[in-house]
Amino acid sequence: MDKVKRQLTGKVTSNKMNKTVIVKVEMVKVHPKYHKRYKVFKKYPAHVEANDYVIGDKVVIEETRPYSKTVNWKVISKA
Repeated sequence: MDKVKRQLTGKVTSNKMNKTVIVKVEMVKVHPKYHKRYKVFKKYPAHVEANDYVIGDKVVIEETRPYSKTVNWKVISKA
């Protein structure tokens, strides 16, 4: 039985590292008491084989095995 891997969609904010890009993911949460919606951002370092992504690209990342100490995500495709 295959384990379902998490997938997130975000924007590339940095591509200065070799085989790694930083992806900023935006999530919308609802305050439990006031029921107001607000945005939360989180940055994920993601692995890419070829450095063909530029800043501003929308990409889909998937959780995967650790590539390094901080990189646990992999870029699947452009969104």
